[in-house]
Amino acid sequence: MRNYRVITGLFILFISITLAFSIGCAKKGAVAVSEEKPAAAKTEAKVQQQQQTAAEDTAKQKQQLAQAERAKIKEAEAAVSPIAGFDFIYFDYDKYNVKSEFRGTLNKVADWLKKNEGYSLRIEGNCDERGTAEYNLALGEKRANSAKDYMVKLGIDKGKINTISYGKEKPVDPGHNDEAWAKNRNAHFVVYK
Repeated sequence: MRNYRVITGLFILFISITLAFSIGCAKKGAVAVSEEKPAAAKTEAKVQQQQQTAAEDTAKQKQQLAQAERAKIKEAEAAVSPIAGFDFIYFDYDKYNVKSEFRGTLNKVADWLKKNEGYSLRIEGNCDERGTAEYNLALGEKRANSAKDYMVKLGIDKGKINTISYGKEKPVDPGHNDEAWAKNRNAHFVVYK
């Protein structure tokens, strides 16, 4: 019986040590698991922060693109002549005198310039494709100067008006017929600051 007690005691001791060891290991495992949760939470927080930063960057990029687009629209609007509709007068074949039907246009351009003193005017003389390059450059210059002279008589300071001749180099209509040629015999007005 004594052996039985010794064996039972040893068995109980063995079981106690085993339980104590297992409980100790379980606590370490629990600690390890609880340590993993904050690490996982930190990783998840980093991912959320990265996603938020990416979303903010995307929003900033969209905002910058929108600003660039608005700037392009403003630039395009500025490129459109503020005297649109009154920015051309036309001439007869081989002529440079301002036709009476276009004096009203010149009057309106002059009135606009008087009201908008910060602007200047460039008059571009143009010709149709017939004739030599030299002849058309000279004729285009006469057309531009004829329009300038008329506007100076209306009270526009001649220092605010520049002229240039493109001859036949800048056709409005690339056609090779009377209708196209009539469009290309012109003086074109460009206002600028």
